[in-house]
Amino acid sequence: MSVTHHPSITFRLTLLFASASTTVLLLLGIIIGSLVEKHFEELDMELLHGTLQFINHTLENIHANRKLATLPKQLEDSLAGYHGLAVIVSSPNGKTLFLTKGANFPRELLTQAKENLTWPTLWTDGENHRYRGISATASTHIIGQAPLVVAVSTDIAHHERFMRSFRITLWAVMGLAALITGFLGWIVARRALAPLREMGQRAAGITASRLDQRMSAELIPMELAEVAETLNAMLARLENSFHRLSDFSSDLAHELRTPVSNLLTQTQVILSKTRTPEEYQDVLASNAEELEHLSQMIAAMLFLARSDNRLSLPEQERVDLATEVNNLFDFYEALTEEKGIRLALTGNAVIHGNQMMLRRAINNLLSNAVRHTPSGGHISIRITNCDNGCDNGAVTLAVVNSGDTIDPLHLPRLFDRFYRVDAARQRFSEGVGLGLAITRSIAEAHGGEAFATSEAGITTFTLRIPRLPNGGSQKNLA
Repeated sequence: MSVTHHPSITFRLTLLFASASTTVLLLLGIIIGSLVEKHFEELDMELLHGTLQFINHTLENIHANRKLATLPKQLEDSLAGYHGLAVIVSSPNGKTLFLTKGANFPRELLTQAKENLTWPTLWTDGENHRYRGISATASTHIIGQAPLVVAVSTDIAHHERFMRSFRITLWAVMGLAALITGFLGWIVARRALAPLREMGQRAAGITASRLDQRMSAELIPMELAEVAETLNAMLARLENSFHRLSDFSSDLAHELRTPVSNLLTQTQVILSKTRTPEEYQDVLASNAEELEHLSQMIAAMLFLARSDNRLSLPEQERVDLATEVNNLFDFYEALTEEKGIRLALTGNAVIHGNQMMLRRAINNLLSNAVRHTPSGGHISIRITNCDNGCDNGAVTLAVVNSGDTIDPLHLPRLFDRFYRVDAARQRFSEGVGLGLAITRSIAEAHGGEAFATSEAGITTFTLRIPRLPNGGSQKNLA
């Protein structure tokens, strides 16, 4: 199976940073180039308008034809110091009165003056020199003299050479700046993602035997702190679940080892020599008890396995809790009378749920109470309606029995599978160590909870279940 490798976050951030900075620099270069070119154009136009104004002023001071004859000499002397500047003065009939040596003006420029058009004109001569020019009409004070056509141009080749050099330098600097910003962006991205890589390294070092490792939230940036806290919470849940699974596996192996060992030992002994039919019957009866114990354990484990996958309520009906408790009292009557245990019931409530499952949960609690109540003790079941302050009008069923006080350290784990307060793990024939776990699963399937308290020789196991279950999937338990 091939794995598609997408570009790394560092590469993406570097590419994004370089692209953004390059775009900004490109726009900046275009703007700077346009502004410089616009500045040169303004300088050229300022020079052209100044020259045109000077020529107009000169022509306005001409009052006679003999004065007009000296115009070429006067203009040539005045424009001697302006390199690249050219002037042409012509009469309306096209006769040239003055033309800068070597200058060449396009016809359309002279036509513009006659039509009172004032925008600048660009052209290229035969030597590929670029010019910018303007034209206008100018009047003299000679009586009867028609307005003259004056055109002024400047060579912009040196401006264009500068602009070419400027653009080459600008784009080179822009390219170098883009590379530098891309490199800096890579460094910044690497440094910014360093905590993420550290988190990855720490996560890579977490194994089944090192689930106690946690992400260090102190050195992680604020943006990743929530991720680190979420991962730490997940690791804590995994560690807790793994320990519980490990304990469950160990407890399961222990619980299965005893009946299997008994079955194997009894079978080997009975097969070691020929026995009487009565002896075979006794061994088979004993094996049947062990097999029944195994069957109960397997059935309970299957029930809990289904509860791990969101135990559902196959059928829901009205359940009278007092009636169920009284039926169970009748079932345990002989055993409680033998031990001198007093049974009592107070309260009543009707809820909506699965009758068989609720009966099983109550039976597990009552069986547990009977098993751990000393002779002469008492067991009471209290059913209470919680109309105010409880979701869905929850009902509580508390099984209270006298006996030894359970250490508070054990209370949170009483509903764990195979958990027993007795550290020696004594095995009782009455149960398989899964009753309380099943009770909690049934309560949660009904949208409720199960918990225990113990103090001053009184232990209470409580079921809190809503009158109307919170619903669930429609899958059957079968």
